[in-house]
Amino acid sequence: MTPFLIALQFLTTFPIQLKQMPTQQQNGQSLLFYPVVGLIIGLILAILALLLQALPNVLLSSLILVFWIWLSGGLHLDGLADSADAWVGGFGDKERTLAIMKDPACGPIGVLSLIILCVIKGSALYVLLQHQLYAALILFPILGRLAPLFLFLTTSYVRKQGLGSSMAAFIPKTAALIVAALCLLVVLYFQWLGILSFIAAVLTLVYLRHKFIQRIGGITGDTLGASIEITEAVSMLVFACALSYLTLL
Repeated sequence: MTPFLIALQFLTTFPIQLKQMPTQQQNGQSLLFYPVVGLIIGLILAILALLLQALPNVLLSSLILVFWIWLSGGLHLDGLADSADAWVGGFGDKERTLAIMKDPACGPIGVLSLIILCVIKGSALYVLLQHQLYAALILFPILGRLAPLFLFLTTSYVRKQGLGSSMAAFIPKTAALIVAALCLLVVLYFQWLGILSFIAAVLTLVYLRHKFIQRIGGITGDTLGASIEITEAVSMLVFACALSYLTLL
């Protein structure tokens, strides 16, 4: 139960209070519950969309996006902004890139990355609401939160101190693969649209992993947050575009 509460506390704004400090093993095990938290977030978004479906879609898509950001505490968006600033300002240098990630200030590139991502998500949400595909909102938070599992299983954690290093050391690898396989059941529920979104998510993560290793030799907490947001946005975009083309057939 504790690993689940750790994941819920870390990934959402739910008022979770742990009775004691978690162990390193529990921190590693909490990664297994990231997709479960994604499922919870997706269910809440789908229910919200269903309850407010009488609103104009342009307004509803904006409300859902704002609520989505609030529900996650903006944690992953912060990682995206820090990573974007570091990638541009680091000029290809590993140490400079890592140093910029630690800077709490957000530069213009970071702000621009947030705007672009929110525009893509908001537009994709609008398309889904147009087609009344409220259940599809469950898919993308799950795919996004598979990103940390994939990256922790395949990529070194750069910073040797902190929560991420202990999570990387104690993640149950076999159980993580089982969790990822179970998530495919949700993907298959949406048939070709779900499969295309999943393929897009995997290709996105493979590309991001390559760029992370190329620049800093692995991953950090900020790049993990960026990966969650980018994976969500890309999978939503592919789902919305494929839906539009399938409608024309």
